[in-house]
Amino acid sequence: MSFEDISGHIASLAPQLRGRLQANAPLAPYTWFRVGGPAQLLFTPADEADLAFFFARLPDDVPVTVIGLGSNMIVRDGGVPGVVVRLAGRAFGEVEVLEGHRLRVGAAVPDMKAARAAAEAGIDGLAFYRGIPGSIGGALRMNAGAHGGETTDVLIEARGVDRKGNLRTFSHADMGFAYRHSAAPDDVVFTSALFQGRAGEPEDILAEMERITAAREATQPIREKTGGSTFKNPKPDSAWKLIDAAGCRGLRLGGAQVSEMHCNFLINRGDATAADIEALGEEVRRRVKATSGVDLHWEIKRIGVP
Repeated sequence: MSFEDISGHIASLAPQLRGRLQANAPLAPYTWFRVGGPAQLLFTPADEADLAFFFARLPDDVPVTVIGLGSNMIVRDGGVPGVVVRLAGRAFGEVEVLEGHRLRVGAAVPDMKAARAAAEAGIDGLAFYRGIPGSIGGALRMNAGAHGGETTDVLIEARGVDRKGNLRTFSHADMGFAYRHSAAPDDVVFTSALFQGRAGEPEDILAEMERITAAREATQPIREKTGGSTFKNPKPDSAWKLIDAAGCRGLRLGGAQVSEMHCNFLINRGDATAADIEALGEEVRRRVKATSGVDLHWEIKRIGVP
């Protein structure tokens, strides 16, 4: 499928744009599931100022979707209409160590890279990011957490650009963090974050990160085409236990399968469509509801049209 090419029109509205515009750009290569249709227009901004310039001139009726590393996302087979923004490159990928055990991190930085930079600088408190296969922008949006830590525990402030092209700074209180949720405005594209850690010994922090890595490799299908944890844990229960009790471990639909290693993970066995993966997730939800009465809620973001 392909969309109407709007790249020329958008470029004419923002003639000083320095970033890259691509019409009908495939998105599957940017997702861990490796499925899905194209973006009507993919925009990769040169830097924060370029992103603000773009938004200030983008018509209000053009929808905007943001993607990061694509580790927690299903792009539907029909693709994504409007503009898809993807932050990449040096401008959004820098990590700066500051005084007072603080770290300023670009939104495109992988979580695990932020964890390692903190460890090497003797900043403790961010090692949990080693267990999260996403980027800092996504971590801000969903209060990402693992292994006893969450983004809310370490964030001082986040910086971003809103749909009008305004630069915005959000304090920790402004973010309104809850379990796997942030109350920050949906139209904001985060560009960086400032974190507060504490003094630590690099070798001790790196050892903790190695422990986290070993635990992930032993219990999660991280070498498969997957999207990470599929459903939020309906506290006090664990999603995987409910899925297992509903008899869904190893369940298949088309080219998609519930992981036999960790049944809160869906995997693409190689020939799955986005529709296969999403339909399998819905079947899991149906079976869990039928056996336990619990409604599972998607943690994986699903974007685009069928």
